[in-house]
Amino acid sequence: MSAIAELPTPPPSTVDLPGDLIDNARLDHMQTALANDMSLAESLPKARYQRKMGETELSYFLPSRQIGVNDMYLHLGFKAPERVAKRSRVCTVWAILRLRHPMLCARAELYDYGDVRFIYDAPSSAEDAYCDADANLEYRNQSKDELIDDYLNGPRTLSNTKLSYLIVAETPTSPGLMPTPPRTPSPSSAALFDVEMSSEDDIHVEQQREYELLICAMHFLGDGMALHQFANDLFGLLGGATSDEQLSDMLQAEWRTRWHVAPEECILPAALEDNMPLPPLKFRRVAAQVDFQLSQQRLVGGQVFPRRKHPERHTVVPTVAFPEERTKAILKKCKAHGVSISAALFAICNIAWARMGGGSKAAPTLMYSALNLRPYFTAKRAAPWDSYWHLAIGYFNVVLPSFLPSGTTAERTFWLRARQAKEQSTRAAKSPLVASRTHEMAVERGERARAWAKEDDERDRGTWVPPTPAPSAEQLPEREAVLPARAKASAAALIGLSLLGNLDGIYKHSAFPDTELHTLTTGSRQRHGAMLLFGYTFKGRLWISLGYDSNGFEGDVVGRFWKEALDCVDEFLG
Repeated sequence: MSAIAELPTPPPSTVDLPGDLIDNARLDHMQTALANDMSLAESLPKARYQRKMGETELSYFLPSRQIGVNDMYLHLGFKAPERVAKRSRVCTVWAILRLRHPMLCARAELYDYGDVRFIYDAPSSAEDAYCDADANLEYRNQSKDELIDDYLNGPRTLSNTKLSYLIVAETPTSPGLMPTPPRTPSPSSAALFDVEMSSEDDIHVEQQREYELLICAMHFLGDGMALHQFANDLFGLLGGATSDEQLSDMLQAEWRTRWHVAPEECILPAALEDNMPLPPLKFRRVAAQVDFQLSQQRLVGGQVFPRRKHPERHTVVPTVAFPEERTKAILKKCKAHGVSISAALFAICNIAWARMGGGSKAAPTLMYSALNLRPYFTAKRAAPWDSYWHLAIGYFNVVLPSFLPSGTTAERTFWLRARQAKEQSTRAAKSPLVASRTHEMAVERGERARAWAKEDDERDRGTWVPPTPAPSAEQLPEREAVLPARAKASAAALIGLSLLGNLDGIYKHSAFPDTELHTLTTGSRQRHGAMLLFGYTFKGRLWISLGYDSNGFEGDVVGRFWKEALDCVDEFLG
């Protein structure tokens, strides 16, 4: 990383960076509005809101405390005129969105392993919101790769008092880009504003610059869908037709809408479990527990990448983006075989691992992925407190054979496995028991996280004592089995897949004509020996990336798997 990149963030200011000079009229407008806000806020008490974390939020928070495991990031590379990315404009937009989504400005306080709370102090004015946003905004001179590597492998960016952060970077050695010609006005607008188009010398041509944006957020605040929707909203304000003055007015309006009269009830979004409540019936609870245990027993895996212990974790994210024409051909071929690209990626991983000659052929290949739970939410918040920044993910599993059958072609086997993955994914998403299984999984994950957090803290203090071994089956009194007897089998997963689908359905590129998004990568800080494959389409292109700990696996096993997976894409998808 360059010496420039290591410099601290400049103090909050509206004129602290080159290219961020604001004319006096702009400053007067902003100062007058903020002064009005301050006089209004002087008589208002500082409002504070808090709520306890739910079980799913706890399961993400507790493991994150030491090195930031699961801290999310979303990187977007874009081109824009310098006026679009100047600090004052970005900070105003960042402040507006933080007002709309209070979880981004909250902090986390641990009182006990089962009692961790979100604490949110409402801003006393629009100026207060702007200053808070500025304190969580950083400008750097860094390349994309340096930016992401610092976040994944360097000191932790986020903390319990800084749950979100925004970084804008520009490569210091990047060559100047070709100027972008202005948009041609329509005849009606030319007549309205008396625009003369007689000479090219009269046209102001803006210089396009390359920027890298990194949105950082704790995973217990929300999920990937929240990140992408947030990025779309950010660019809609940043790269749209709204002027700096209008954005300043919007910040005032957003604050007044929410805090001119502070609500008495908690305004923080509810926990995942509270968004999909279940009837408090004892029989339903028992039935849900039995169903959950039976569903967990059906998860049989056993295929794993050989790992090694290493004191240093180092995450790398090799990424491949396919051209638009090839992406169209791939999607067309998937459709012809009745599957989505997401189902095909499960089959890609399965066939690639089988061709590598991984583990025992008798053990199936188990893979897991996230399930969007928003369609199952029954509790809705009214505007303006209907923030989408909250957790809304569960998990489902896909189990496929680990052998390659003889007597048939590899292509027939591939598309059969893809259809099997689709069937299992559909069955998980459409199950009437999604809500009850989510609640049971939340309880299990929460209990596990609390036990591990307590052990980690005791190990750090040197007070940990190994638990007393559980009694063997022979030592337990005989009793009638409630669940059918099943032979014990490994439920170890080979790999996790984050399948984001068509992100062009979220990013409304036409809504921000002053910015051109061209690159998107996403992921999170990982634990030792972690691995996650990402697949999505963006700007009409298919993107596949593999985030993994390069120090956590034996030899070149991951490199060989990645090469085999890309070879399978070439062979089966075209």
